[in-house]
Amino acid sequence: MILNSLKLEQALDYAVGLGVQAVELGAGAYAGTHHCPVDELLASARKRKAFLNSVASRGLKISALNSAGNPIHPDRKTAQAHDRAFRKALRLASELGVEVVINFSGCPGDHRGAKWPNWVTCPWPPDYLTILEWQWNNVVFPYWEKTTRFARAQGIKKIALEMHPGFVVYNPETLLKLRTAAGPEIGANFDPSHLFWQGIDPCAAVRALAGAVWHVHAKDTAVHAWNTVTNGVLDTKHYSDELNRAWIFRTVGYGNPRRFWCDFVSTLRMTGYDGVMSMEHEDSLMTAKEGLEKGVRFLQSLALQEPKGKVTWA
Repeated sequence: MILNSLKLEQALDYAVGLGVQAVELGAGAYAGTHHCPVDELLASARKRKAFLNSVASRGLKISALNSAGNPIHPDRKTAQAHDRAFRKALRLASELGVEVVINFSGCPGDHRGAKWPNWVTCPWPPDYLTILEWQWNNVVFPYWEKTTRFARAQGIKKIALEMHPGFVVYNPETLLKLRTAAGPEIGANFDPSHLFWQGIDPCAAVRALAGAVWHVHAKDTAVHAWNTVTNGVLDTKHYSDELNRAWIFRTVGYGNPRRFWCDFVSTLRMTGYDGVMSMEHEDSLMTAKEGLEKGVRFLQSLALQEPKGKVTWA
């Protein structure tokens, strides 16, 4: 998605030139289908074979299909479109042999006739707890129980939900709540950038989700203390207002120091995740090209490439 200005083959060649080993592809909803024409691929085994060859022939693999949207949006047309896109992505992942499909949990409104999503962030006045109970019991649980069954029928065992404020799953507690209800297919597309500004330690969050991290986004956040000491971290100013925002997204290494990222990759390995760290670029202070290249070089310098070693000294 970072390289949507390029055609697929150009983007893959560029990734290879950077030393990248895997690519995550947008497959609908907010992620778009620029590099992954879902309908065409579902309709043609020949096109699927050529598509896979374009990736594999360059020594790459597909880490995940991303169809992140709001499939429980109170606007029926939006919800149906995002649900349809996600189901297509699940079917295509099955056909392509891709294990992980990414989405958001979504967020409904506050009643059956609502027009806009309502993200509840506090327990008082008590109306908010009533809204929250209605959302989970009447919309969230039924949708994801049904959708997990559909994924299971396609042979997909890893639905990776990105914990994202604005949606009902935004931290480990809410992800595990949904996983308990909907099934073990539910896991995390772990993006630390959305946790930093909530005051969550990503390494602690990884430990809380041990065995349920399906995919990882490599993206950083800088929290600006000069603003948070006055107005806190809840900030609705546009992302382009970098100087006045409480926090902004950064390329890895520009929000938190190298020590954090060393701890992060080590914690992932300690809890059983040795998969891809997929670069996501939303750093408004850099071009996509510069942010991607700096981020890849930074991660390459600290990523654990070889298998875990044996403890031979004890």
